[in-house]
Amino acid sequence: MPVFTVNVKWGKEVYPDVEINTDEPPLVFKAQLFALTGVNPNRQKVMMKGGTLKDDVWGNIQIVKGQNILMMGSKDEDVPIEPTVKPVFVEDMTETQLATVTNMPAGLTNLGNTCYLNATVQCLKTVPELRQALRDFNTACKYIKVFLFLFYTFTLYISASSSLSNFESAEKITIAMSDLYRTMESNQTIPPLVLLQVLHQAFPRFADKVEGHYMQQDANECWVELIRMLQQKLPALKNKNDKSTTNYKSVIDQFFGGSFNVEWKCVESDTEEVTKTTESFLQLSCFISQDVKYMHSGLKNRMQEHITKHSPILGKDAVYTKTSKINRLPAYLTIQFVRFFYKEKDKINAKILKDIKFPIEFDAFELCTPELQEKLVPVRNKFKELEDKLAHEGVKPNARQLAESKQEEKPTAPYWFQDDYGSNNSGYYTLQAVLTHKGRSSSSGHYVGWVRQSPTSEKWIKCDDDTVTPVKTEDILKLSGGGDWHCAYVLLYGPRLLPVDTSSVSS
Repeated sequence: MPVFTVNVKWGKEVYPDVEINTDEPPLVFKAQLFALTGVNPNRQKVMMKGGTLKDDVWGNIQIVKGQNILMMGSKDEDVPIEPTVKPVFVEDMTETQLATVTNMPAGLTNLGNTCYLNATVQCLKTVPELRQALRDFNTACKYIKVFLFLFYTFTLYISASSSLSNFESAEKITIAMSDLYRTMESNQTIPPLVLLQVLHQAFPRFADKVEGHYMQQDANECWVELIRMLQQKLPALKNKNDKSTTNYKSVIDQFFGGSFNVEWKCVESDTEEVTKTTESFLQLSCFISQDVKYMHSGLKNRMQEHITKHSPILGKDAVYTKTSKINRLPAYLTIQFVRFFYKEKDKINAKILKDIKFPIEFDAFELCTPELQEKLVPVRNKFKELEDKLAHEGVKPNARQLAESKQEEKPTAPYWFQDDYGSNNSGYYTLQAVLTHKGRSSSSGHYVGWVRQSPTSEKWIKCDDDTVTPVKTEDILKLSGGGDWHCAYVLLYGPRLLPVDTSSVSS
């Protein structure tokens, strides 16, 4: 591994023993300089023997140990502001300019086929309770500054430094996520360097390379692993307005976790009693078959399936009907479209391109147990009352009208049951993030995150690595598949919010 230590001079500052690994693209080294100096990579001019360093290739540049490297560039806050600005009208702006003036969120640099990670990070960032839990962790974890200092000071490769061996994988990833979300608050493009490196250490398969370049990875696998790591380290949140204790150890179980009541009925025996069990979930799966055209029907098919297992009564393997009903709805419902299957002939995870329609507003009532359905009715009746009121006033009762009432900073009713902070008390959900894939297999193509600007906004944003642009709701509905365009792969639904002062909602 060609790793060298060099000295970097920036103005009056000198940074000794900075590591360069020429197996990585130069942008990784520039990201390290960004951590040391605060100078954004796109403002850096790095000069050394052989020429000026580019972002993607080393070119003719030869690195030797102890080499002196000169870096020029200013921090964004040190750049003088032009006294006079030529006015630019909105209709004349480019997509990038429009993203700037409309306060678009931070983009994430693609560090070499890392779009799967960038899209996942952007989608999860739409959950305010997760961001709060990460902020609380940042404040409570006394080791976080030590970890980041050791990371940037000693090595870009966590596994190579004994100084960092005391940090377990889940802690490293949680620290990296917390620091990345904090940095993204600046609304500037960020290279997710720390998170990528700790992800590679925790799960080496994500660091696999082909011809010196990182391989494309499955975004849902990344999503699941990140959630599992956060599940181990982020404690449950307490409701500020409720002094009661929570039954959950993790904020992930609290806000993303649901549970099933499951019944097993042996098809081949009339004497074997029905077996009842419970199962927990962090995702629902929408299976795609020839007769499935809508997400709801794909989910229902998953709720009743035939499985072969051993029958103690018959003393042999038998077919069972497995029937599942949800007995706990989480505030945030993750739904994966099972679009990939292993194709033995080509040795790849081939993709099902079929068009599967999904709604902006989703009702999970039909998937629940009768007991949970009964508990959901009171809040559902309040939504019905609001819709009737809007209809009486001549306003078409739809999600947009409710969203407009929320944008006026009107208070909303709790979306959770009083004894279960983090649950959903109505069964109604609103789509807030879509992770899409464009291509023919999970190990190739491109991933993009499409996120609602805020839980109370009707505006959507396309997060394509470092390119962040506004899009319309109509563009989101076009992500249902059916061709080589972006296809919905993972959907994230949040709770539909009910305005408290319904009497003031009018046209």
